[in-house]
Amino acid sequence: MSEYLPGLEGVPATQSNISDVDGERGILSYRGYPIEDLAERSTFEETTLLLLDGELPTAQRLEEFTQELRQNYRVKYNIRTLMTALPSTGSPMEMLQAGVSALGMFYPGNECLTDSDSCTDRDYVDNMTVKIIARMPALVAMWEHIRNGYDPIPPRPDLPIADNLLYMFYGEEPDPLLAKIMDTCLILHAEHTTNASTFATLVTASTLASPYAVISGAVGTLSGPLHGGANERVVEMLREIGRPENVKTWLDKQLDRKQIIWGFGHRVYKVKDPRAKILQKLMERLPAERGGQLSPLFETAIALEEAATERLGHKGIYANVDFYSGILYMELGIPIDQFTPLFAVSRSAGWLAHWHEQLSDNRIFRPTQVYVGEPLRRYVPLRERTS
Repeated sequence: MSEYLPGLEGVPATQSNISDVDGERGILSYRGYPIEDLAERSTFEETTLLLLDGELPTAQRLEEFTQELRQNYRVKYNIRTLMTALPSTGSPMEMLQAGVSALGMFYPGNECLTDSDSCTDRDYVDNMTVKIIARMPALVAMWEHIRNGYDPIPPRPDLPIADNLLYMFYGEEPDPLLAKIMDTCLILHAEHTTNASTFATLVTASTLASPYAVISGAVGTLSGPLHGGANERVVEMLREIGRPENVKTWLDKQLDRKQIIWGFGHRVYKVKDPRAKILQKLMERLPAERGGQLSPLFETAIALEEAATERLGHKGIYANVDFYSGILYMELGIPIDQFTPLFAVSRSAGWLAHWHEQLSDNRIFRPTQVYVGEPLRRYVPLRERTS
């Protein structure tokens, strides 16, 4: 194949049985299980095992995996010392990338990465997966305190990942509904076929780099504004709109100027993102269970989705997962610049599943190119050059 397709759009880069998307019908599945079932009935820990193992775990396997995760929530004090040396105004994503890389120095695990055959050792894969997935939430929560000049809150090994993440942010056990929202967000963001950061995962993994380097590279890729961070812009957009009654005027101006409506449209989905539907239902539960009204941000979001769907739906442009996830994170009290790090915490499950899959049948990536430069020509000595 010699045709150049910018961004490799539509070009299969790998074979995978981890997740699948039917963009025409709005279906997302992990290992064949619809995302709606997992969001309602599973947990992030169980979903992670499903992605890694290919099957829903037995009760014993899930319990063992859960306990291994909880025993690895803590990080060495050297990591905390390193984090205190970082500028408090720095990007949380840059901190996370640095932190994950540093984990590889304090918790090394490269002994298997010598050739393709030896890298399929299941104990090795499980051990590395546990160490990374258990500690990434801690890094994110620790940074929130460190950058504000405080000591981080120690983790609670008796709590699930979602509950412990919120506990480390705020120092108290979260409301069950808020913990459920966080757990669901982690499930929904855990995997989504071969996107940019997952492709970076595959390329780095194919070189037999350490899993810390693999995940660090994926975090760096996710930090780009064309991949992660859209839910941050959704919140900023809704704040700019202000109130539901301002939606139509604001939308008309944006469309007239051909400006982006953040949280709408997707490269794959031609209908409403199934993850957005799940998050919207969670959002609507909050005021119902709290006995209150929707916040102005919620009301504005609902009005904007209705208006944008009316104007753009015929083009296959609908709300995606980013449209509602940022609003929910706001309700959880998460600072806006921590939204994308939470995305990375969740997506680490999918990245590591793809890391394992790549190692099971590894071949280093070496794509070709279409050369459009100069033909062969004679080198001109410096003294003969006139221009």
